[in-house]
Amino acid sequence: MTNENKKSLKTSTKVILAALFVAVIVGGYFGLKFYKVYFAPNTTGKEKYLYVRTGHNLDDLVQEIRYKDILTDIGSFSQAAAKMNLATSLKPGRYTIKKGMNNRSIVNMLKSGNQEPVKLKFQNIRKKENFAAYLAKNMESDSLTFINMLDSAALIEKYGFNKENSYVMFIPNTYELYWNTSPIDFFEKMQKEYDKFWTSDRKSKAAALNLTPVQVSILASIVDAEALYDKEMPVIAGLYLNRLNKGILLQADPTVIFANNDFTVKRVTNSLLQVQSRYNTYKYAGLPPGPIMMPSINAIDAVLNRDNNNYIYMCAKEDFSGYHNFAVTVQEHEKNAKKYRDALNKRNIFR
Repeated sequence: MTNENKKSLKTSTKVILAALFVAVIVGGYFGLKFYKVYFAPNTTGKEKYLYVRTGHNLDDLVQEIRYKDILTDIGSFSQAAAKMNLATSLKPGRYTIKKGMNNRSIVNMLKSGNQEPVKLKFQNIRKKENFAAYLAKNMESDSLTFINMLDSAALIEKYGFNKENSYVMFIPNTYELYWNTSPIDFFEKMQKEYDKFWTSDRKSKAAALNLTPVQVSILASIVDAEALYDKEMPVIAGLYLNRLNKGILLQADPTVIFANNDFTVKRVTNSLLQVQSRYNTYKYAGLPPGPIMMPSINAIDAVLNRDNNNYIYMCAKEDFSGYHNFAVTVQEHEKNAKKYRDALNKRNIFR
């Protein structure tokens, strides 16, 4: 090989090596860019969930991500979203954002609607407004939407309730629903749960008490409000059923507190008893028109399996243990009531 050929070969080799070097650099650049757009970890770890509201588009999503500082690199996410056509298949919901997630997995999650259900656990919620606020805190719709549905006569009557007693439709338990479940779908689920709860056995027990399931739940709400301890519930239920069957006013203090809409009261005074309300069982006979709180399952079953006693009167124990003294005669009750009044006076509790 001549010197000229050797020189030409060296030149060609250098050109090839240079081309390879450039190719490696360019390939590395695009490979790194590809990795960054699709596979590099891209979460800040500052938020556990990403919320996509119904009707929101990709621009709204990016704004939410930026506002809550969910991703470390919004630009790379936007590129991945565009390449993967997220704009045309974005699904609303509450999505779990895990540490180390990449853009590809986030986009696929949002496209598939693979969201984590919300666990709704409700019990002993006092009023419909409180319940609506709880639902709004855990679901997409606002509290006003839920209140309007709870107060919608046309909707509630469809399920066999009215505006006063609709609250008994919600059986306290733990339920799993998607965050963006519509209010009407939520109501449908609750109606199915209600029907499932009221088995033929429970309905038979209610009928034996000459009560409808709704009336059982209304009474259960009073029992629940009276009883600090579940084991006293059947006894209290038996007492109130005795009064109902004898046509005696229930005279349940929790109904008076509810009627006055003042839940700071520790002592029901004569002035509170004067309130003109169907919920004031010191003035109106029978059950109030609706529950005074969301009754627990234990309270409902306590009414259905009430204790067969002869009690007509009850009064909180003077030791403030949360238990009650029960009595058959008014004389017994007056003794118990005096002990409790004296204990209240001693502690300067006059309201």
